[in-house]
Amino acid sequence: MRTKNYSIERKTKILKILEKDGRVEVETLAGELKVSKETIRRDLREMEQEGLLKRTHGGAVSTGSKQQSYEYPYLMREIQCLEEKERICKKAASVIKDGDTIFIDNSSTNISILKNINPEYSVTIITNSVRLLLESTRYANENFVFISLGGIFRYKNYSCVGDIANEMSNKFRPSKAFLSCYGVDTEGALFDSSMYEIEVKRNFIELAGEVYITADHTKIGRKGGVQLSDISQADYLICDRALTEEEQNNLDMQNVKVLVAG
Repeated sequence: MRTKNYSIERKTKILKILEKDGRVEVETLAGELKVSKETIRRDLREMEQEGLLKRTHGGAVSTGSKQQSYEYPYLMREIQCLEEKERICKKAASVIKDGDTIFIDNSSTNISILKNINPEYSVTIITNSVRLLLESTRYANENFVFISLGGIFRYKNYSCVGDIANEMSNKFRPSKAFLSCYGVDTEGALFDSSMYEIEVKRNFIELAGEVYITADHTKIGRKGGVQLSDISQADYLICDRALTEEEQNNLDMQNVKVLVAG
């Protein structure tokens, strides 16, 4: 498992260099990441197969797709800011009450909410996340009822999207929705990375009784991708650190409450 994580960590770093410089070289990457050139070549081959870059002689270049540069595959996102995400999930789970019906999106941030819900509570969990459904098999808690939205399966991101997912989402009125995003502009907007996932999230922003945005500190102030919604449509922001005075004031004006995950 750790070997797999090393590979994902390398690929994440390669993507970040590509975002910054537009190209990478095998020899340079091997030196910076302290692995063999053959290991880097293998990583680049796999990443090209995933549509994340285009290989060239001696290296690789960006595909030129902003969508791909924003939307990292799930397994790459899953290993980023692990401690921060864990704290955020514990805080999120603490607001869930017995009898709640909740929606949890497909974000890597929210995957650990499940294991932190009080196991004695009866909770109905709606999701389009295949990863979350797989995680549920580890606990086999009969108090939890899972509803999968179905739809088109996106294998790189373990999610179901499209017309079927959107139509099914309209059948529910959850008490709470937990959504993560690509970036939080405290002056007015939430941004996401995926055109495919965004409609399901927008649906539950409208349908849920309370909307909780979960975002670690790296997402605060970040803009890019696609605008998900106005931040005023959220009720709460759960973050792993306190906001600056300016950020807090901006959210106060939007009537968004901040919950700091200690």
